[in-house]
Amino acid sequence: MIRDTLKKMLDVGRDDSVIMKIRLKRIAFFKDLVSPLSKPVKIIDVGGTELFWEKMGLADDANYQITILNLSKTESHHLNIRLVIGDARDMKEFGDGNFDVAFSNSVIEHVGELAEQRQMAEEVMRVGKRYFVQTPNHSFPFEPHFLFPFFQFFPPALKVFMIRHFSLGWYPRIPEKEEATKAAKSIRLLRRREVADLFPDGKIRDEKLFGLTSSFIVYGRW
Repeated sequence: MIRDTLKKMLDVGRDDSVIMKIRLKRIAFFKDLVSPLSKPVKIIDVGGTELFWEKMGLADDANYQITILNLSKTESHHLNIRLVIGDARDMKEFGDGNFDVAFSNSVIEHVGELAEQRQMAEEVMRVGKRYFVQTPNHSFPFEPHFLFPFFQFFPPALKVFMIRHFSLGWYPRIPEKEEATKAAKSIRLLRRREVADLFPDGKIRDEKLFGLTSSFIVYGRW
């Protein structure tokens, strides 16, 4: 019951969900930052989707030229969106300051351990004249992917046990130990001090859920 309620609240596919209200505030803040820039604004979305920009009302807006970088490529459905294959940790195909803004939404927690997260942060700051990165807060009581209280604090063996024996959050039960271990290792949430360390010239803005900081936005060079 609690899991189903949380999934409804945090379902980005539902326009009435709590998470969509938070995202709309996020994009409104982003639009305020971007509004003074000369148009069209060149944006690279690291690890994003077309659906995100559709939800935010910027798909087919000629004021924004959006490049979405991901590990796999699909066909674009919008004139102002280009989809490319690449690695957030090594965007060698792009030069320094190639984009007006480097944008990333809930991705840096998925790229590996702290060393890989640092690689992504450095690349984001390199290819973008400005940057805007959002990531969940490690200290928020509910882990946002598995939707289990304090799951991020569990030892690795207990995480794997839980994943193998129960459906958690957005993950169905994964009985195979190797796959369950891979799922457990696929997410590393960041603490505030780590975000500040990865983006030393950035400002951190808190996003709130239930009165607590559920995620961070770090942005810089505006």
